[in-house]
Amino acid sequence: MPLKLTETFVQRVKPDSRARTYGDGRGGHGLTLHVQANGAKWWYQRLRVNGQPANVGLGGYPLVTLPEARHAALRNAQIAQDGGDPRPSKRPVPTVTQMLAAVIERDAPTWRHPERTAANWRNVLKRHANDILELRVDEITSGDCIAALAPLWNTKRETGRKAKRRLSAIFKLAIAEGHRSDNPIDQASAALPNRRGEQQRVRRQAALPYDQVADALSTVAGTNAWLGTKLAFRFLVLTAARSGEVRGATWAEVDTDGALWTIPPTRMKAGDEHRVPLSDAALAVLDEALSIADDSGLLFPSVRGKPLSDVTLSKLLRENHVPAVPHGFRSSFRDWAAEHTSLPRAVMEAALAHRVADEVEAAYFRSDLLEKRRDLMQQWANYLEP
Repeated sequence: MPLKLTETFVQRVKPDSRARTYGDGRGGHGLTLHVQANGAKWWYQRLRVNGQPANVGLGGYPLVTLPEARHAALRNAQIAQDGGDPRPSKRPVPTVTQMLAAVIERDAPTWRHPERTAANWRNVLKRHANDILELRVDEITSGDCIAALAPLWNTKRETGRKAKRRLSAIFKLAIAEGHRSDNPIDQASAALPNRRGEQQRVRRQAALPYDQVADALSTVAGTNAWLGTKLAFRFLVLTAARSGEVRGATWAEVDTDGALWTIPPTRMKAGDEHRVPLSDAALAVLDEALSIADDSGLLFPSVRGKPLSDVTLSKLLRENHVPAVPHGFRSSFRDWAAEHTSLPRAVMEAALAHRVADEVEAAYFRSDLLEKRRDLMQQWANYLEP
């Protein structure tokens, strides 16, 4: 067993002929995983309360994950250190709002924009689940959750998904802290409309087959849209970058002599710097973009000199009957690369700034494979502009 518990160990550990317990090591605040002979896994915490040893149950795995169990153990240790008793029967049950604050406190350090994301979490739930926010977490039923989510499920799909995920996080932490034994979101999910078929239809329409991408470029180039918008779309396709990365791109990030665009970690989804080799066609886009350069420093400013909005490119495609979304062109590129090149999969994934999941493959490719990706992006440009 590892010195500290890991997600992989907790997931894979199997029961012995008898029950086993595994501690979280030094600094784990007494967190312990109990693996029963029948395979069931439960969290509990060993600590001292008012000088006396005590065990506090934190719920079962996988309903309560390792990070959630650790957060609950830390909070319990803090309560005990301050002279309180963290056992559920000895402390008041928090409201949904109070548990939301605990979730934000736990997760904010992992967010790229903590204040903005926390405000969004609060606003979504205040707008769509306000009736339950001041109720105790142990009072909430699946019916309460259905009442909050059902009005959103068919009309505001993305908002409904966010509200569901955030409420689920609240109740999972409540389970870890011993305030309830079930997650009412799980029961509510079964009563909400099944949108799987609809989601699959949308997903099939989101990306073009790669042999239709050149036609989409020609269609957009022939419109009367603002030059900055058309160039941003062309650059997005040629670099296989995300919409936000392109819309926020600045001249300071570009080395035209080295044919390289370096996106800083603060603008990347994974939080890592990403170097994008620029093909001849991508450099030609930048040459044309010089004609609209302004004091904003943006490669592709809007008419008012601001960053293009997140709906500008989607609207451009929709209004010109291109049946795809901006993000879908990354899928088009990936399909083309898989079928038309002999480069390793890791090179294609690196071009999309994806982290390679396979541990062996990731260990082998320790660089960002820039030169191999340079060849790949030039081949993609040549395919689109023979």
